[in-house]
Amino acid sequence: MNTMTETTESKGRKAPAFAVPRADIREEKDAYHLLLEMPGVRKDGLEITVENNELTIIGHRSDGELKGDLVYRESRRNDYRRTFDLDPSIETSKIEARMENGLVMLTLPKAEKLKPRRIEVTT
Repeated sequence: MNTMTETTESKGRKAPAFAVPRADIREEKDAYHLLLEMPGVRKDGLEITVENNELTIIGHRSDGELKGDLVYRESRRNDYRRTFDLDPSIETSKIEARMENGLVMLTLPKAEKLKPRRIEVTT
């Protein structure tokens, strides 16, 4: 997809280890919809920024205090981070986000110039 591409390099900076959340991207007539899985993240632990057409989503996990001795663990304790390069055709000033049950849902509206429009024919 040319409109949104994932940025994987850290641009020379040493960053803390992050887990990469799974993502789905859907396209509709007026917008793209991005869905990320971030279990253990609450709304107040979410950071979403857009800078120079780069969308960054960071989710800080809040697992809380575990009681008892941990015997076995498969889940990661890392925070989440995912970055996408956005095409200029996306109206970055109109991006909306919401969160529900560990799912982050973003709506990335297409620019008006990309939306089809009907042209009236006059006599």
